[in-house]
Order: sequence, then structure tokens, then C-alpha cells
Amino acid sequence: MIHSHPTLEQLTEFASGTLPLSVSLGLSGHLEYCPDCTAQVHKLQSVGASIMEQVTVPQSSDDDMSRLLAGIANRIDRSDESSAGNATVEVAAVTDININSSTSGYRLPKVLRQFVETDYNELNWVRLSPAFKIATLLKDTDGTQVALSRVKAGGAMPHHKHSGDEMTLVLEGSFSDESGVFTPGDFIMRDSRHKHHPIVTMDGECICLMVLDGPVQFTGTFTRWLNPLMRWQHSGI
Repeated sequence: MIHSHPTLEQLTEFASGTLPLSVSLGLSGHLEYCPDCTAQVHKLQSVGASIMEQVTVPQSSDDDMSRLLAGIANRIDRSDESSAGNATVEVAAVTDININSSTSGYRLPKVLRQFVETDYNELNWVRLSPAFKIATLLKDTDGTQVALSRVKAGGAMPHHKHSGDEMTLVLEGSFSDESGVFTPGDFIMRDSRHKHHPIVTMDGECICLMVLDGPVQFTGTFTRWLNPLMRWQHSGI
């Protein structure tokens, strides 16, 4: 069961096409696992135009955004009452189409097919510890890195913090940290205030999609030497 979802504001930006492309990639992946958020996006797309007409863009403020989100939430609630059955059928069809099987037996989200043709094993993985490795998929012009992390069953990613925002989408397996347990489809946002130590469950390896504004910074005594490598991995310099 998915426990961690995008916020209403993120779903609204995604539906309107204003969410950064790298984060949109991760959110698209989440939609392939989550029929509830897919239904929300469909509703947002159907009511967004009429809501936006009520906002004066040149004088917009935090209050405007709060009113906008409240209005969208109200419209979604009304839409739930009138068309919940139709939305469920439509979302189920989309989910069935978008999740595919790779040759390894893993589910490969359709949105990643542009980077992974058949199997995660075909990527150029860089091993950073005996249990943890990473493969870069894309480096955006704004400095954002889109990558996959892969940690062995029972393994751990070293204690670390973030130099910018990090979006994580669990694709395979599960892990836990100070915030709880995360399973396939969970969409997790971190920022520079967060410091954590993800540990993968014993039943299988964990593969996650990550979108990083800045490189991960390891904080452990014996892992800080990896930070120059992480900066190089992030920037490509």
C-alpha cells in the first residue's frame, strides 16, 4: 500500500504543466502505481482552467495560492460525488497500461522506458559501497540530476543529508528510515533540513528513482571521503 503521495500543490502544478520536468518525471512514475493520485490529476485537469480564470496573475500572492488550492479541493470534492465510479474505471485502465514487465521480472514504469530499454542491469552502475550503487539517467541544464539508486537486501545507504531538494520514488523493494517504511510507488520529498539513514528490508533489493537538486552529502566518519565522488557524480565534472 502506498503511504507517501505528492501534495495537492504538486499535483496541481503537474496537471497545469508548470512542475519542473525532472520532478514531473518522478511524479509520472508515481501515477503509474497510484490510481488515487491519477484520479486527482484527471479532476484537476478538468477543473483547472475555470479556477485559474479567477486568479489575477500580476497580483498573485500566497493568499491567492491558498484560495486557489482551497477552490480546487472543493471542486474535486464535488466531482467525487458525481463521478467517482467513472474515475475508478478510467484510472484502472491507465495503471494496467503504464506498468510493464522487464526481463528481470521487475516492473519497469513506462516513463523510464526512454532511459531503460529492457532491464535495470543494462545501466552503467557506479558502486559507492559494497551494498549501494547509483546510475545516472539524466543531468538537466539547471544542474538537476535524475538517477537510480540500488541497495542490496538488508543493506543500507550511509547516513547523509541533502544539499538541495531530493525527490525519491520507490520502484522495487522497500526501505525504512527515521520517517517510516516506504514501499513501491511511495513518493518522498526531502530538503536540506533532512538527515537520514535508509535501510533496505531483508526480503529483496531496493531500487529507487531520485531527482536531486544538489549532491548527497554523507555525514558518517568513514563515508565522508565519498563526498567528492558524489559531487563529481552529480555534476559530471
